[in-house]
Amino acid sequence: MHSISTIEIFSVFFFLVSIPATRSVSLSFNLSSFGSYENYRSINTNGDAYFSPQGIQLTPSEFNVSQIARVGRATYIEPLHLWDKNSGNLADFSTRFSFVIDSSGSPDFGDGITFFFAPVYSTIKLSTAHGASIGLNTDNGYANSSAETFFAVEFDTYQNSFDPSIPHVGIDVNSMVSVTSANWHNDITQGRENEAWISYSGRSKILSVNFTNIFNNVTSQGSLSFEIDLRDYMPEKVLFGFSGATGSYFERHTIKSWVFSSNLNLDITPKELPINPAIPKKKGLVFGLGIGLPTLILVLGFVVWFLNKFKKKRRCTKSDLDNEFERGAGAKKFSYIELANGTNDFAEGSKLGEGGFGKVYKGVLKGTQVAVKRLSSGSDQGVTEYESEVRIISQLRHRNLVKLIGWCHEIKDELLLVYDFLPNGSLDSHLFRRNSVVLAWEVRYKIAQGLASALLYLHQGWDQCVLHRDIKSSNIMLDSNFDAKLGDFGLARLVDHDKGSRTTLPAGTIGYRAPEYLVSCRASKESDVYSFGVVLLEITCGRKAIDGRFQENVLVEWVWKLYGAGKILEAADQSSRILKQNREEMERLLVVGLWCAHPDNQHRPKIREAMNAMNPEAELPHNLPQVMATRRYLTSYSNMVTSSGVNYNSSGRGTLRYN
Repeated sequence: MHSISTIEIFSVFFFLVSIPATRSVSLSFNLSSFGSYENYRSINTNGDAYFSPQGIQLTPSEFNVSQIARVGRATYIEPLHLWDKNSGNLADFSTRFSFVIDSSGSPDFGDGITFFFAPVYSTIKLSTAHGASIGLNTDNGYANSSAETFFAVEFDTYQNSFDPSIPHVGIDVNSMVSVTSANWHNDITQGRENEAWISYSGRSKILSVNFTNIFNNVTSQGSLSFEIDLRDYMPEKVLFGFSGATGSYFERHTIKSWVFSSNLNLDITPKELPINPAIPKKKGLVFGLGIGLPTLILVLGFVVWFLNKFKKKRRCTKSDLDNEFERGAGAKKFSYIELANGTNDFAEGSKLGEGGFGKVYKGVLKGTQVAVKRLSSGSDQGVTEYESEVRIISQLRHRNLVKLIGWCHEIKDELLLVYDFLPNGSLDSHLFRRNSVVLAWEVRYKIAQGLASALLYLHQGWDQCVLHRDIKSSNIMLDSNFDAKLGDFGLARLVDHDKGSRTTLPAGTIGYRAPEYLVSCRASKESDVYSFGVVLLEITCGRKAIDGRFQENVLVEWVWKLYGAGKILEAADQSSRILKQNREEMERLLVVGLWCAHPDNQHRPKIREAMNAMNPEAELPHNLPQVMATRRYLTSYSNMVTSSGVNYNSSGRGTLRYN
């Protein structure tokens, strides 16, 4: 390594001093349960709300008090700084909470709960303590206008004249007539515990809502989203929390846990910085030198110390990634020794699986089971995928994405990624291995819904659109409850929401690549949707995207042929356990899969449209042609298929498989 020159020192110095200090306001708390007095001190209650051993009761649940026409609120003790007038910036926030709505077996119940924002002076008015308003100050709950501004996500259990269906989840702005809503499958009479995840991006101004559905004792996930500039409706600081109400019928409303975090950047962009003409130039110069020279000496000394220390350590060439990686949201840096010890020195007996990227080992770190992916950095592509994985997935938060815990690259040619351990392995291992347990249909449908929710978040729920570029069954992992977790972001790319990828290098896996992608090598939301459609067909049919065991080895073409002949259900998995299940849902998933895998990308649905079509009450698309369009730009698959399956060529990728 060459000696450090004066030019290098000053280059680093001017780079450092050119980076402005970031000012921000954040708020976060984790009330995992409300059993402790400390947690209750963080919450204000009013109206009929109170604390109980079960959690926060928004309305009375005791049988010795009146339980109809009751209303209550529970709000955090501090207001939320939602946006900043000086900079114009909006906060990012996310929250997760669990709750119970229970009618104690009665088939008549109402009205529901909300998670809401309101002005800090907002209180419950007795004149509006009506079930239809769910504790928000609307004109008896029925009017389009409100006595006070509010923004809410409602979990509505009683159908008023303005409601689309019951139960439903809706997004409300100054009115109980929701701007958008989704059906919510839940048996209120059983008093099931539910979960909800709500997040908002101040940059894209998209609110995303995910929630649990319970239908026929099977838990799945629903979602909806809405683009809204909260600055147009809310003051800078808001009251936030929960409200609940009953009307003519009883139901118990209990908040069991609540986690919340927000961050608001207060910085003004340079072009917006005000100029103060009151400071004369000479005085400004003297003032600047008086402050700048001591700062220059201090920073310069630090830079010299840092660069010399860096030279002495002489770590691997990828150590310059450390600072950038550490700006990610949550993933931490591990030492090589920690990971080697946690995996029994990467013993063969700890290996979970392997693919073209490297190997995966089961490990234990501080008593927690993890999966450690050991990549090979022998090529530039390996390093690129490693960088992409850490930079992108460490910033994402969604229950249907694999969670990246940490990373390590301190040893040359050793790239290590640490994930949550998912005990049920990958989806393909359950669909295609003869010795595996056949997945029940309700589990398959839940996996399909979870994958759709993850893709909706990647495409619409974050500051930038994330193109995954390698959606396939082997990249979908399953946790202990068989919930889907989409992983392997090594090929992912961040793009603006209205643009596609600019890369012209092939990526992804044969069989899952969209037809136009094989020609242009330019990924898009539509190419991700195509891959999603292929996975839906795999889930329903139990056959691989390309399977050399069959004469008609391309799955999409085979299913489309049966669809044109009016025999699409013959494509469903023929195992006896599956055939006895919900055949209407099977047909729905097959048709939606074909719609997503349409050869013409202009005729594919957006992921939200596909997700809505998976809803049992939604209409299926009627414009699918009976005969699959000829794909003039596709080459034959004959050279890729053998009697045992697919031969991956240089443009394909290995897959993560758990043994």
